[in-house]
Amino acid sequence: MTESMPPLERQRYAALPLWQQIEQSLLRQIQERVLVEGDPLPSAQVLAQRFGVNRHTVRRAIEALEDRGYVRTETGRGSFVQEHPYHYPISRRTRFGRAMNDLNVESRYTLLDARVQVPSRQVARALGLGAGERVHRLVYSSQVEGRTVDHSQAYFPAQRFPDLGEVFRRHPSVTRTLAEFGVTDYLRRYTTVMARLPDADVAQVLAQSTRRPVLCVHSLNVDPQGVPVQFGITCFAGDWVQLMVSSDP
Repeated sequence: MTESMPPLERQRYAALPLWQQIEQSLLRQIQERVLVEGDPLPSAQVLAQRFGVNRHTVRRAIEALEDRGYVRTETGRGSFVQEHPYHYPISRRTRFGRAMNDLNVESRYTLLDARVQVPSRQVARALGLGAGERVHRLVYSSQVEGRTVDHSQAYFPAQRFPDLGEVFRRHPSVTRTLAEFGVTDYLRRYTTVMARLPDADVAQVLAQSTRRPVLCVHSLNVDPQGVPVQFGITCFAGDWVQLMVSSDP
């Protein structure tokens, strides 16, 4: 790294304590985007060998970067360049695609599974379904700028929305899919949020450890007449998405 520095800067760098030299080296890689958000830092062993120091010196450098907000550390997994989350407003008209468009970032859905099934008690109660009624269950993930930021399960009354799975395959958007059935507007009746550890399937989709918490959001959307149209369970990668509760419509 020092070869690319002007002579005076190189002298100042060499005069720093070893832990600060490591800190500055890693910081330069982050600022020059050699290491980008979410990237793992080299292990303490690798950095210790690279700089000819002990691991305590490396840990001090990484702790300094953590204190400055450039790095985060996960127990058992290592240290990573700190992500800067996307802001997702939760309001009466919550639309993920629209929220990402407002941030001027590209987003899309990837459908993982679609089937018709008997709902759980929780889903049937939320959607107001009677005995024997079935639901469409869609499982999909959302990508923002190429990063997977959530894992979603969405449930829709099958009787009201026949062939919904096929429509969603053509229009990978909840808003456009519901519009195909005449539901041109829908409102958020409630949203609950809690932090929990993901199961193996969710962790795999989010490319993270099962020991790293996610934000689990349960939500119910209703049509303008107040009839439930969608119950959702979405697990957001907490380092990539920041939920903002808004009073705006």
